[in-house]
Amino acid sequence: MKTRHTLLTAAVLFALANTASAQYTIDVIGGSEVTFEGLVQADSYWYNDDFRVLSSDAVDGTDSDFGMRRAELILKGKGPGMWNWVIGYDARSDKFLDVNVNYRFNGQTSVTVGQYKQPNSLEELSSTKNNDFISKAMTTNLQGMSRRMGAKVETDYGNWGGTLSYFGNEITNNETPSLGSGQGFGLRGHFAPIKTDTSILHLGLSYIDMEARDNFDNGTARLRVRPDADQSAQRLIDTGTFNDADRLKTTGFEAAYVGGPLKIQAEYMTTTVSRDLNPNFKGDSWYVYGMYNLTGESWGYKGGVFSTPLPNDPGKGMWQLGLRYDTADLNDGSVNFANPAAPIVTGVMGGEESNWTVGVNWYWRSNFKFSANYVMVDSSKYSSSIKGFQDDNPEIFEFRAQLFW
Repeated sequence: MKTRHTLLTAAVLFALANTASAQYTIDVIGGSEVTFEGLVQADSYWYNDDFRVLSSDAVDGTDSDFGMRRAELILKGKGPGMWNWVIGYDARSDKFLDVNVNYRFNGQTSVTVGQYKQPNSLEELSSTKNNDFISKAMTTNLQGMSRRMGAKVETDYGNWGGTLSYFGNEITNNETPSLGSGQGFGLRGHFAPIKTDTSILHLGLSYIDMEARDNFDNGTARLRVRPDADQSAQRLIDTGTFNDADRLKTTGFEAAYVGGPLKIQAEYMTTTVSRDLNPNFKGDSWYVYGMYNLTGESWGYKGGVFSTPLPNDPGKGMWQLGLRYDTADLNDGSVNFANPAAPIVTGVMGGEESNWTVGVNWYWRSNFKFSANYVMVDSSKYSSSIKGFQDDNPEIFEFRAQLFW
């Protein structure tokens, strides 16, 4: 814990001293140009609870959460030749981020070995510092796969490309069981039938097939998600743990359109968990949102992923307004209320949740970002204790201050 706090302090002090550029060039070592990047995010959440207490410290009865969300320290090397490498570490979460070596055969094809984000979510693959909303959509947090150790081959021909990946566990191996640690493979293809200086139409398809294992090699799986509030301790919808899980397969569909300062983005994902002793489980989710740059900036596009530009006028900054709807369904069964005193549950009733999020972002100069979100939650989950469905519809106000370089 002491080491983590020391790294956090060092990251903040270093960033404050070097906020004039997006990255800091250290030196050229062995033909590799070494740069240092960082990201520090501090979040605040205020909850208007309905049924469950959302605060991560529910013991003291507070209705808010405050704390550091990320403190990422990243070393990158460009060269020699067509080689590149990266070493990333999050001092807040005490885990490694991207840690890999990449070799580019030409302008279109490359191979990467190490730890990297897996190819199954447009929002997850986008840069964390440029998240359009404070919390990624439930779809991304529930079914999007983050970093794993492995090897991938990637191609990008401008308006189309693809990725094929084989992966195993994360580098960071916690002492407690961690789900989603089995070996597997993933692939993703993207196509932009429209790609001009002012307009982009993106379509994508992805697939992940992996062992349903924890990091102790137990056959387990669990799908659950927070209510679009990253520091909340509660997941209002939750399948519970499947102790007879065999494989987990997720298919994702992506679509996005950029027209000048407007971006519309949507994803749908469906996940099947194959089980040895019980019927297979299937759950799905999707989101759609619109983001508008009030100050006129547009987005970039490379490798099937959108990038956020710097403000046209650094002094005034870039202002964005956004509206998102996301929904998740973890019910794969039914409840027979023929006898209200003893309802019969068949299958898995993990619950349903739909959220509206209104957000505003202000990118100021080259290194600062401030965000505010208002989230309205509508959830329902079967409860055996009340022998019926329990609705839980809280409201959440969120604020984030961010420093990146």
